[in-house]
Amino acid sequence: MTATHLQTTSASAVVEARRAHNLKLARKSDQSRATWFPLVLLAVLTALPLLQFTGNYNYLLHLVLFTASYAAMASGWNILGGFTGYVSLGHAVFFGIGGYVSGMILARYGVSSLITAPLAGLIAAIIGYGVGLITLKVRGPSFIISSIALLMIARILFDNWGFIGGANGLTLPTNSLSAEWSKLPYYYAMLVIASVSVWASYRIKHSKFGLGLRAIAKDEIKAESAGINTRFYKVLAFALSAFFVGMAGAVWGEYLTYLRPNIFLLIGVSANLVLMSILGGKGTIAGPVIGAILIVALNEIFVALLGASEINILGTGVVMILVLMFFPLGIVGTLAKSGRLPRLLNWD
Repeated sequence: MTATHLQTTSASAVVEARRAHNLKLARKSDQSRATWFPLVLLAVLTALPLLQFTGNYNYLLHLVLFTASYAAMASGWNILGGFTGYVSLGHAVFFGIGGYVSGMILARYGVSSLITAPLAGLIAAIIGYGVGLITLKVRGPSFIISSIALLMIARILFDNWGFIGGANGLTLPTNSLSAEWSKLPYYYAMLVIASVSVWASYRIKHSKFGLGLRAIAKDEIKAESAGINTRFYKVLAFALSAFFVGMAGAVWGEYLTYLRPNIFLLIGVSANLVLMSILGGKGTIAGPVIGAILIVALNEIFVALLGASEINILGTGVVMILVLMFFPLGIVGTLAKSGRLPRLLNWD
């Protein structure tokens, strides 16, 4: 037997051993992953409105709808901020664009945002793509500042644009359902948007595109050296994140029945998306959802205990600081790194 033949046989054995090891790791990962849990949660939330037959649960439905809207937007933001590593504080712009596009169509032509939400998301994505071509030329603090500047420019524009009502806003027609059931169409629409956002995040993370985004987040220069078209990947991630935020804004606008720049174009909205992703675990699938649930719940608890004052914001901030002291990578990220992540929270 020649030396060359021995080397070939040895190399083949190494490849087979690695393949077997990788398959073993994949099976182990599948056993620890609970991708079924979001489906169970969705089924429970889908059936939740049945409680209306036993009493008035409008407040509960509102809380779920509100949380689902933030879960959808935080999951969308996570595509850019979590997977790609570009922290944007200007995503409220796309929230406003989605709300105003569908709201204007509803006000002028009577077509519900439940139908036009995908169109609003698409327009937000196109604008996001254009904005990304400009702002993503810089990175780090410069990109964060440029995203804030984007929000400020949009706020001035919307405040002074008479066609969309300017600073006074625009009143939208209400649906014809009774008060008991009026929330139902928006409740289910927001659940669908949140579900699609989470599903899309999962698919992106486990795709070649998602691998490229994570490579950019780790080291953009090395990623570009490896042949990844970093500019296109970043801009596309920006557009995709804007799409889901825009769709959520479209439904939220009709749900409120009025549009005003000081409701949509707030840095607080963008900051919430960042905080939810960081608190839950940036770059994970379940993280933004967990973060949305926790922040909405904390806000509601502190408002109930301390009243509608700035003290409740302080209370929420203190709790968040304490959580991040013990979970520096977010709840899901830290638990996963330490090997203590409960299976129900492992959607990756």
